[in-house]
Amino acid sequence: MPHIIITGASDGIGAEMARQLARTHQDQLKLTLAARSEANLQTVAEQCRAQGAQVWVQPTDVADEAQCRALIATAVQQFGGLNALINNAGVSAHALFEDVSAEDLGWYERLMRINLWGSVWCTHAALPHLKASTGSIVAVSSLAGLVGVPGRTAYSASKFAMAGFFEALRTELKPTGVSVTTAYPGVVDTRIRYHGYNAKGVAAGVSGLKEDGAMTTEECARLILDGMHRRQREVVMTSKGKLGRFVKLIAPGVVENMALAAVKDDMKPH
Repeated sequence: MPHIIITGASDGIGAEMARQLARTHQDQLKLTLAARSEANLQTVAEQCRAQGAQVWVQPTDVADEAQCRALIATAVQQFGGLNALINNAGVSAHALFEDVSAEDLGWYERLMRINLWGSVWCTHAALPHLKASTGSIVAVSSLAGLVGVPGRTAYSASKFAMAGFFEALRTELKPTGVSVTTAYPGVVDTRIRYHGYNAKGVAAGVSGLKEDGAMTTEECARLILDGMHRRQREVVMTSKGKLGRFVKLIAPGVVENMALAAVKDDMKPH
């Protein structure tokens, strides 16, 4: 019976991955769900238990190394062994760099601790268990981790860092049989951008991206899980994302114009 840990599992993509895994495996699954909101985690946990999954809830702030390590230790103690770690926890941000004051710049570091370091700490703690099971690591990055997007200097930096870290780790772990899958979603129909930081480092309440044609959470979760099961190196979502990645190599100016077109006018340089 596989044991899978999902961070950022209280809503959005993380919660949907938990529900899909529970439906697919039914009574043949152990799930550990982690996020800051215990109440929201319990709601998702009950939905998964209704499908027959065994679920452990662990309130966790991944910006805290001790909590990351406690998450892995407690989950393994609860269920024994570990087959997959899905690093999904993250926070968004929309702010032009010139609009961020020197006094407020500290939230860039906070965002990096959540998006990058949370994944690093959880993965480091989980690695011995994943090597023992020749399991899987999933890192949920973003298309903003492949192409820099205006107004997302902090977010893109954190997601580019994730991409580099897990690409190097994938090569290191190749002889061990542990797979590393990095997922690159585009605009997904979740509230993450509304909860993301603005120039002051507080919840923006709005999205800085054009939401037309946003991918559903169900489709995004399905693609990530399919990539994990297939042990794919990368899952690049949307045709524009796949195109932009390669065009960037030969015509970077075109990709920069595509990135500018993806943001609302008030998030463009002034």
